[in-house]
Amino acid sequence: MFDTLIRRIGELAQTQPEKPAVAFRKEVLTYRELYRKAQSIGTSLREDFGVKKNDRVLFTALSKPEMAAIYLGIQYCGAVAVFADKNSTAENAAAIYEDSESVLFLTDKPMKGYEDTIRLFSLKTIYTMDTHSLPAPAKYELPDPDDMAEMLFTSGTTGKPKGVVLSYRSVIHILQNTITGIGIRPDERLLLPLPLNHSFALRVLRAVLYQGATVVLQNGFTFAKEIENNQTAWNCTALAAVPASMEILRSQMQDMFVPVMSRFRYIETGAGSLTVEQRKRLTAQLPDTVIYNTWGSSETGGALFLNVTETVQHPKHVYALGKPLPNVQVQVQDETGKAIQSDEQHPGRMAIRGDMVMSGYWHREELNRQTLKDGWLLTGDLVYTDDDGYVYMLGRADDIINVGGEKVAPIEVENIACEYTGIRECACIGVPDPDGVLGQIPALFVVPTDAAFSEKELQKFLAGRMERYKLPQKYILLNELPRNRMGKIDRKAIRELYEKPKEQDLMNPVIQAILTRRSVRRFTETPIPKEKLDMILKAGYYAPTGHNMQSWRFTVIQNKETIASMKTLIGKVAKEKNIIMYGFENPSCLVLISNDRRNPDGCQDASCAAENMFLAAHSYGIGSVWLNPLMTICDEPEIRAMLDGFGVPSQHIVWSMAAFGYAAAQGTLLARKTGVIRYVDSD
Repeated sequence: MFDTLIRRIGELAQTQPEKPAVAFRKEVLTYRELYRKAQSIGTSLREDFGVKKNDRVLFTALSKPEMAAIYLGIQYCGAVAVFADKNSTAENAAAIYEDSESVLFLTDKPMKGYEDTIRLFSLKTIYTMDTHSLPAPAKYELPDPDDMAEMLFTSGTTGKPKGVVLSYRSVIHILQNTITGIGIRPDERLLLPLPLNHSFALRVLRAVLYQGATVVLQNGFTFAKEIENNQTAWNCTALAAVPASMEILRSQMQDMFVPVMSRFRYIETGAGSLTVEQRKRLTAQLPDTVIYNTWGSSETGGALFLNVTETVQHPKHVYALGKPLPNVQVQVQDETGKAIQSDEQHPGRMAIRGDMVMSGYWHREELNRQTLKDGWLLTGDLVYTDDDGYVYMLGRADDIINVGGEKVAPIEVENIACEYTGIRECACIGVPDPDGVLGQIPALFVVPTDAAFSEKELQKFLAGRMERYKLPQKYILLNELPRNRMGKIDRKAIRELYEKPKEQDLMNPVIQAILTRRSVRRFTETPIPKEKLDMILKAGYYAPTGHNMQSWRFTVIQNKETIASMKTLIGKVAKEKNIIMYGFENPSCLVLISNDRRNPDGCQDASCAAENMFLAAHSYGIGSVWLNPLMTICDEPEIRAMLDGFGVPSQHIVWSMAAFGYAAAQGTLLARKTGVIRYVDSD
């Protein structure tokens, strides 16, 4: 029997009315409340705004419970839900409104300049209407399976945004595929920190609600602590994430990554593939948490599912994109559109067929003819399959690098390169051969872990693991790879970086050290060689000083027991004085950078010295962190007695305590604020 999400929510409102359906912080909608909200919104759209069946209604997809209510309310009255990114500009939202031929835009975003051309109404107002005072809700009419249900706008890799049209048939099969492919249970409490206008987040939201489970919303992955708080507050059993966000969480959580993530029964990653290195690491770190990687698109929803955890028993599958469900057909085609028997040496373009496939692109007839053929959706992905039915991705067909007739898959180069310990992340593209012989050559954009990165060592590492023609011929160092809002690598932006060189042309070892240094708080037992420590200290006392007074002192402590007792004492006094002290673990040495309190430039001088030391250490691959509570508490009796024992002059303030050692865990990559640079005299 044909079903819809609306009808199912209505049923759940009767069978489990008080169960939480959608939550965000302290705001919770039960299934009864969610259905009533959808009814009242749908009724208001029909009665107050004259919205008719098949009319398009654009709305801002906030990561809050009202998004689910408005989405369902639009479909309750038979209209088509059109999603706008909560961060979209007025110009972009207006373009989608016009292209989709919407009749109404529900939003509270400023739309300055478009008030006369767009029919606007407050999203908050329609959501907060008193459902008890409204007249009887309009009757919900079950739509035809092929009626238009939703429109998702996606730009793909290039060009003008395209409206992907999903029928009710597509929507129900997309959510059922997700339930089956992942095994979502009715008792699930899934944490969803993704933008809800994106197809990945949307299909997860639909599937969880259809199962009668609970979805906990979060506004992005920016703060890992919120992941932990939500997990604890709701005892979440599942997490939906993108591969890039998993790296952000690992970096921010440090020691807490495994304890927090292991509380989830499963983690599903989508909107991009985990690298092979990520897959191996996550399955080793989280043996009791099932890791899934799903391939999907706005046009298909989730279609290929990979249980990454099971690849421990089947190692060859760790490289796979996934395996189609029984009701999803995958075909590999040659350039003429003919089905072929594929393998690693004979890949082809992936085509997909199933009831979950979109109806087509809105008002894009020529593109539809190119993309939808004989019931098959043609993708731009170059793949091959194995005897077990697993699909393996070589990359987008347009991204494949032609090196003198030999085909190079960027993803293969990236997976191998990411196994090199000196790389945080990388991306490979094809660029013109400067000698004009090979046509293209591979170029590798690298984000190194530290300033000790060696291009020569990386070349040596790669040469032992891949054929010669696949080896990158150019290496470009970046501080970070350009990504889109979902965290996927933006290859178009990378090509633009290469074609219009900017920052990378100015990259040198000094700039590289500055841009890649991160604070490190956990260290290994490996001692710092004396000659390197001496050079780090030398970099400190070669820093500039006001009036060249050089009134500073560098006190070096290397005894493990002494360092441990210092940490205990400083932490105790800092707590007594309500001073925040961020900790450290097992450094090889501490350097107390002090200066005469009578020197008005003492703080600045010590700061310059500390920064020089940090950058010098980083250039050797040695981690460091600035610890500053001593500047506030160094005159407390217990602390001063300790400093006296080290020979720190009594008239000195310890402006910085610097910890050094080889990193046991990478430092946290923190977002940098924008808009802090202002040229006052530029043209």
